[in-house]
Amino acid sequence: MNRTPPTTVTHARLWRWRRNPLRRHSDVVEAWIVLLTWVLAVLGGAVAGLVAAQTAGAAFSARQAQVHAVSAVVTDGTARTPASGTGYDDGRVWATVRWTDAHGTVHTDRTKVVPGAPTGSQVTVWTNRAGHVVSAPVTGAAADLQAALTGALVAPSAGAAVWCAGWVVRSRLIKRRMAEWDEEWKQIGPRWGNLSGGRG
Repeated sequence: MNRTPPTTVTHARLWRWRRNPLRRHSDVVEAWIVLLTWVLAVLGGAVAGLVAAQTAGAAFSARQAQVHAVSAVVTDGTARTPASGTGYDDGRVWATVRWTDAHGTVHTDRTKVVPGAPTGSQVTVWTNRAGHVVSAPVTGAAADLQAALTGALVAPSAGAAVWCAGWVVRSRLIKRRMAEWDEEWKQIGPRWGNLSGGRG
């Protein structure tokens, strides 16, 4: 005796979009929420990443425009070895330097130089408009890399935020639908039991 294998019914993933008597208005709303959530998560994440990268690049360019390099001379002898050996040191030591700006004003400040730099040696320092020594600006490939990394970090975070918001909205919709089903079953359940002879 040949047995016919059971037929498996493949449910269409897009059943909420097609007309059928079981589809409710909330099903259509849920389908739109899921679609919009994914679209906004992908597009929003990409846009947020691009904006973040451009903003970081603009910030690097703005800082570069606010500082400039000057040639200074070391005015005091420095230690031959760094003062501390922590992992954050770059091997340089602090020393006092002096330089003259474009207006002929003499400035002095402290900056890091290589250990053992003799008095009078030339060093290049970056100064702001107030005439104070500041850290060197990020330029060129390093600035491009940092801007790209900023965008790469912001993009998935923004997309995840949009996805979480859509998930919350969908969860509330499902909770509301379950409450509506409970109310409907309270009305239909007793009648269903009578129609099935108490066996339903």
